[in-house]
Amino acid sequence: MTDGGPKGFDLGRLLAERGGERYELHARHLNHQLPRMLHTIGFDKVYERAEGAYFWDAEGQDYLDMLAGFGVMGLGRHHPVVRRALHDVLDAQLADLTRFDCQPLPGLLAEKLLGHSPHLDRVFFGNSGTEAVETALKFARYATGKPRVLYCDHAFHGLTTGSLSVNGERDFRDGFAPLLPDTPIALGDLDGLRRELKRGDVAALVVEPIQGKGVHAAPPGFLYEAQELLHRHKALLIADEVQTGLGRTGDFYAYQHEEGVEPDLVCVAKALSGGYVPVGATLGKEWIFRKVYSSMDRVLVHSASFGSNAQAMAAGLAVLTVMEDEEIVAGARRTGDLLRERLAALVDRYELLHEVRGRGLMIGIEFGRPSSLKLRSRWTMLQAARKGLFAQMVVVPLLQKHRILTQVSGDHLEVIKLIPPLIIGEPEVDRFVTAFTEVMDDAHSGGGLMWDFGRTLVKQAVANR
Repeated sequence: MTDGGPKGFDLGRLLAERGGERYELHARHLNHQLPRMLHTIGFDKVYERAEGAYFWDAEGQDYLDMLAGFGVMGLGRHHPVVRRALHDVLDAQLADLTRFDCQPLPGLLAEKLLGHSPHLDRVFFGNSGTEAVETALKFARYATGKPRVLYCDHAFHGLTTGSLSVNGERDFRDGFAPLLPDTPIALGDLDGLRRELKRGDVAALVVEPIQGKGVHAAPPGFLYEAQELLHRHKALLIADEVQTGLGRTGDFYAYQHEEGVEPDLVCVAKALSGGYVPVGATLGKEWIFRKVYSSMDRVLVHSASFGSNAQAMAAGLAVLTVMEDEEIVAGARRTGDLLRERLAALVDRYELLHEVRGRGLMIGIEFGRPSSLKLRSRWTMLQAARKGLFAQMVVVPLLQKHRILTQVSGDHLEVIKLIPPLIIGEPEVDRFVTAFTEVMDDAHSGGGLMWDFGRTLVKQAVANR
């Protein structure tokens, strides 16, 4: 509280007085459909605090986070090293964002980031993943002098207009036309890539090495062959590592899983923030940056008002330091292998469980049509109402009964995507597999609360048509 008494700003007092209104405030002033959706599926929890891979409610019950804020919380919540770095940078009272000087932190973070990206030379810092993609699209078009960018079906690269133009999901695009004249190909379709490149107007292909929607990896050899084809036609390969980068897949970047792949531009964000300060980065080759920033007259041709701010740079430096000191990438690979193997062993046990796939701590659990008549009739009922309802039926008891937060991998998909904090270990694997097994047992018993909830979802889906 300030010397002005009760008129001063007091965050603790404000939250104590008004925190209980969180859902009402959101419904009244923000996206009104979010609290409605959370109430419908029973996700309208009140979490009081968080640390590492866990939340706690007011009763002191812990919840295991297997979602990591859609990948933002790579180091979990409130990592002490990142927290200290942010306290330190605030206490330093730096002359930040003067716009007409060169502060040390952006250069230091760029240097550290490029140390993990030896074939890349320069970095542009923005504020988000979609902004990192927007930067790559602009740079690719300008550097090649060509207008069209290729992307893959079902890709997700962001929701601003440029990145929406390379978003492979129709539900996100509908109603926002006209978009940029970009063209989809199927993930792994080299013939389709050749066909589009022959037209001579392609600036780049932007691709997630593992697609977030559905957790589908690019086929072995695709990225390398695509890179060779693109370069032959003087076009660029853009790797969108916003979700897959910084250790998520058991390599620092997911593209590094395939030997010889060296993208011309790489987009990162999410985990680089430490979960505190939004930050995005577009890494690229020297010649691309020199072409975009070709003279002093073009010094601000692409910039961001809050890009390279001291708090974001300090968070990024702390994150990369923790990743190195705590060997986060190797740990993600090891824990991810364990979790995936434990889950894959259940596929033959449960007829509703179709496949477990992924790499590192990016894992997709896909459900499919069962063989037994009783389960098949219930599955058909759900599919007729809305595809994706069964996966949501699994997600809800994982939270309600087992206090584990997960979510479906995308709309109309029978896939749960696990992207937990990279710091989880064997205890968290045990907790998740035990809970998931119980949920699958309940689903295959043919009765119980899970199928009752399924009927509720069916009614909701029909009402929304």
